[in-house]
Amino acid sequence: MAKTNIEIANQALLQPIHEIAQDRLGLLPEQIELYGRYKAKIPLSSLDQFRDRPDGKLILVTAMTPTVAGEGKTTTSVGLADGLNKIGKNTIVSIREPSLGPCFGMKGGACGGGYAQVVPMSDINLHFTGDFHAITSANNLLSAMVDNHIYWGHEPQLDPRRVTWRRTMDMNDRSLRTMVTGLGGAANGFPREAGFDITAASEAMAIFCLATDLSDLQRRLGNILVGRSAKKEMIFARDIQAEGAMTALLKEAFNPNLVQTLEHNPALVHGGPFGNIAHGCNSVVATKAALKLADYVVTEAGFGADLGAEKFFNIKCRRAGLRPACAVVVATIKALKLHGGVDAKQLNQENCQALKDGLPNLLQHVENVQKFGVPTVVAVNQFSSDSQAEIELVKKACADMGVQVLLAEHWAKGGDGTLALAEEVVRVIEQGEADFRELYPDDLSLADKVRMIAKEIYRADDVEFPKNVLDRFTELEQSGYGHLPVCMAKTQYSFSTDPTKKSTPIGFSVPVREIRLSLGAEFIVVLTGDVMTMPGLPKVPAANDIGVDNVGNITGLF
Repeated sequence: MAKTNIEIANQALLQPIHEIAQDRLGLLPEQIELYGRYKAKIPLSSLDQFRDRPDGKLILVTAMTPTVAGEGKTTTSVGLADGLNKIGKNTIVSIREPSLGPCFGMKGGACGGGYAQVVPMSDINLHFTGDFHAITSANNLLSAMVDNHIYWGHEPQLDPRRVTWRRTMDMNDRSLRTMVTGLGGAANGFPREAGFDITAASEAMAIFCLATDLSDLQRRLGNILVGRSAKKEMIFARDIQAEGAMTALLKEAFNPNLVQTLEHNPALVHGGPFGNIAHGCNSVVATKAALKLADYVVTEAGFGADLGAEKFFNIKCRRAGLRPACAVVVATIKALKLHGGVDAKQLNQENCQALKDGLPNLLQHVENVQKFGVPTVVAVNQFSSDSQAEIELVKKACADMGVQVLLAEHWAKGGDGTLALAEEVVRVIEQGEADFRELYPDDLSLADKVRMIAKEIYRADDVEFPKNVLDRFTELEQSGYGHLPVCMAKTQYSFSTDPTKKSTPIGFSVPVREIRLSLGAEFIVVLTGDVMTMPGLPKVPAANDIGVDNVGNITGLF
């Protein structure tokens, strides 16, 4: 019987993290902050010595439209980094931290799987170095200060009916989506409608991941829009003097986390915004640190390329000045057959016709990535049920687009299972510079930015804008915010906003339900369909199977 991910992780012999820091990154023990033997933070001041070092090459790992189980982006990212190190390329993997919501819900963690994991896996998935808790606390400090500001009638006076800032917690809890606070009499404040978002979908998380240093972090936190006055004037976190205390809560968390892969290669795991609701990329400070510390950096963006990769290119790269050298699009034979109409319970059976019918989904993702001028490689995350005939179909379809397909067996073999993929990625990078470009210019109207993403990336016929949304776009543009990029919140299970529409839907429009100004994050959130910013637990949550044995080992965690 095959070992589970956590069994593999628990049986691994880890190297003390200060040795990884010193031997692989050139950081002395006094230049890192230890969190036990196998986790550490790298203070940003320790990176000053590498400031003049040229940046390494940035590799994005993205994917086709996923199944419920996901297609293995993080596993492929870790496996590819191990493979690159095996062929002599100094490489760091720089990825997101897991949210507790999915860990106890249904999707799982964000440490990879099999023999391509970052470790210690149970620590990283459960609490880690406390970054998520710090972000949650900073977010909710602002919420407390907003309500206190209203209670005491401070200037500028916030209208309780027009408060837009929401509380957060890092857990799936549908009952907290909409609620009333301040009940119980005058001593408890003013009753008003409120609600919670999951921490990974919050603006506080987005700010944390997009800020470039502590001063930029504090500036962005001060720019958070918390609500409006009775005269509808915008009121920001800086108006209630909250940004300094929020930054104080985030000061330690803001330093990137250093851990290792199962093959003792360095990994930076920092920040964790969702890819379907937020911008889906790890922190800018971790990515930029990795680029100074290594010749190659592998990173990933949440869910399919229509979500995480689009936001990586249009938001993170735009704001941080990053230029990716190559992209790897992860696919599985199972997902291709699912998009070809096969029932989820029959994906282990060979079905070449269904695979042909599902291939357009992968090819559209590849074409989308190429629109950003980034050379692309397809990695098939291989399962034992994949037939040679099915694999050959994928290779031929991608070859017709001029894209190389590589089989990846990293789950079972670690870095040895990605040697061919690593060699191809290096070949693609070395054959010429990427001609990277964003999809749209800053000066395009907000509505047209949404239309361009919907038509160019999703292949929608059009976008449905309610009058209140168009009016809000006009107001934002007149207020000087029209230059901001848009962050699309959409289901991850389809190019459309209907998760049941597989492969490449046609003849659909994208209904926009709501927009939110995230001025601190410096983007506009566009909520489509029925996507939620606070998920709920499934009928049988993963939490049901998680426990602790007699010696303190976590059990049942993936």
